This record gives sequence, structure tokens and C-alpha cells, in this order.
Amino acid sequence: MPKSTGSGKKYIFLLILVVQNSALILTLHYTRVTPVEGKKRYLTSTAIFLAEVIKLVVSIAFSLYDQARAQPASPIIRRFRHVYKSVFAGDSWKLTIPAVLYTLQSSLLYTAISNLDVVTFQVNYQLKILTTAVFSVQFLGRQLSSSRWLALVLLAFGIAIVQVPEPSELLKFLNWEIPGKLFARDGGAQKDGLVKPVMNASKGFAAVAAASVISGLTGVYFEKVVKDSAASVSIWTRNMQLSFYSLFPALFFGVLYKDGHVVRENGFFVGYNPLVWITILLQVLGGLTVAMCVAKMDNIVKNFAVSISIVLSFLIEVYFFETSITINFIFGASTVILAIYLYTRRTSLLAS
Repeated sequence: MPKSTGSGKKYIFLLILVVQNSALILTLHYTRVTPVEGKKRYLTSTAIFLAEVIKLVVSIAFSLYDQARAQPASPIIRRFRHVYKSVFAGDSWKLTIPAVLYTLQSSLLYTAISNLDVVTFQVNYQLKILTTAVFSVQFLGRQLSSSRWLALVLLAFGIAIVQVPEPSELLKFLNWEIPGKLFARDGGAQKDGLVKPVMNASKGFAAVAAASVISGLTGVYFEKVVKDSAASVSIWTRNMQLSFYSLFPALFFGVLYKDGHVVRENGFFVGYNPLVWITILLQVLGGLTVAMCVAKMDNIVKNFAVSISIVLSFLIEVYFFETSITINFIFGASTVILAIYLYTRRTSLLAS
């Protein structure tokens, strides 16, 4: 594979995605399970809405920057007019569907991570790899070789093995008494005025399964729109379109309909702290990076990068929560590496 500046940028995007996803899953879980005073936990609907607002602002800024580079003598008003027209021109209406589904997916992921520990959440969310593959074959007409299908199965198996507890800890795992975690499953109890959240495993499993299906469907749909569109628009324009159309379901169905009474009672920013803001910014970074990756490579390869980040998250947990490295981890990590090799051995990982 010939080396190029473009390939280097793609590697950078993948690296950012790996690091971002690892940091996001850990901070997101921490902000949702840390005991808080009374009803002072932040609302997921407001976090989702703010993430879309920030993504929209960042995308507009980069789009204006590109305009300034392309036409340095153009007045600022003309640049804004060009950006405005680009958002609503052509087939932008097609992004209303993935915008709504992405918003629903974000809400489901918050529900899942609030009701499952990191290990269980990470394992079950890998269902999105298989759903992405199925939808890619169905809607994009992509043909996957037997070795690639085997790679997908091995990947899911390897990630699952990494997270499986040792036999001596299996009973504790089933009882939610997980060593090194912030608390056992005794949700709702109060101590020193702090309320621990109630964790509902059935609700968490249902949420992560639904999110996995939606992730595969919306990712493939967005890829199809980006790559098959007759209009030539920048990735920043696509991000603006997606974020703009996501604002409406996030605001009306999330903030106003779902949590409107809580917002009126406690305020929009109830429960916000620096870590919550970091979590939101990590979501913004992930959304922008994923969109750029989709423009350069298919969703399945992107999911491999996310899967690698799960191994990284496990290593971080080992360091901070003093969880010992097990045979399961070594075997699972080796299986993941084998799966990546099988998937990419005949096709460049960064092929367009």
C-alpha cells in the first residue's frame, strides 16, 4: 500500500476514535453511577442536546474556515450565506431519518450505561458490529468474504472473552458485586445524604440491544447518503446537516417532553460539573471523527477501531481499579488481533 498524506490522516482519525471512545465510556459510566445529592444528577436529554449544539457550532466554524481559505476576498456575509444554503441544499432532507435515529440511539446508550456496569455494557454493545455488517450487505450491496464473516465472529467472541470474569468471581458477577467497582448493586440507598442510582439489568440489556440495531442501520444509511449523493458537499456540511436536524428531536422529545418538568423545577444545568462537560465534549469529538471516518472508509472498519478501544478501556480499569489481568484477557485480546488481521489481509484497512 503506497503511503500518502491522506492515509496518514486516516490513521490519525482512527487513533483519535480509539482514544476518544475509551475515555468516553469510562467518564460516561462514572457520571451516571456516582452517588449524588438528592435529584442533582444531570439530565441525559440536556447533555444530548448540548452535544448537538456544540457539534453544529464547531462544524459551522470549520466550514467558514474552509470558505475563507478557498475565497479569501469573499465578505463574511457571503460566506455565511454560502454555509446556510449548503445546509439546506440538495438531498439534505435525507439526513432527517438518521438524525432522529442517532438521537434515539444516544438516549438508549445513556439508559444502558446507567443500568449496566462497564464490562457488561461493552460486551453487549458489540452487537452493533454484526448489525452493521448485515445492513451493509442489505443496503449497500457489499459482499463480505467468508474470511471477513469469520473475522466478525472472532471479533465479537474475542471482545466477549476479554470481559468474562474468572470462575472464582462468577458468583459475585451474577450478584453485581464486582470487585473494584464504585459500588455494589444496592441502588437507591442513601449514605451521607448521597443517593445511589438504581440499576436495572433487564432495562439495560434491552436498551443496548436496541441501540446496537439502530447504530448499524443509521451508520450504513449515513454512509450511503454521503457516498451516493449527487451533490458535492464537504464533510463539515454533512455534520452541520446532521446536527441541525438532530436538534429538533433532542429538544422537543428529549428536553421538553421527557424532562420538561424536571428542567422547570431544577434548571437546565442541574447536576453539571467539569466531568460532565468533559463527557459531552468527548461525545462531540467522537461524532465529528466518526463522520470523517465514514467519508474515507466503511462502517465495519470503523467498528474495529471502536472494538480496539474496548481493550484499551479494560487496561485502564486494570490500572485504576486494580483489576488483575487474567488468562481470559490475554486470549481475548489475541483473538481480536487475529480478527483484525483476517479482515484486512486482502484489503487495505484504509482503502476508500
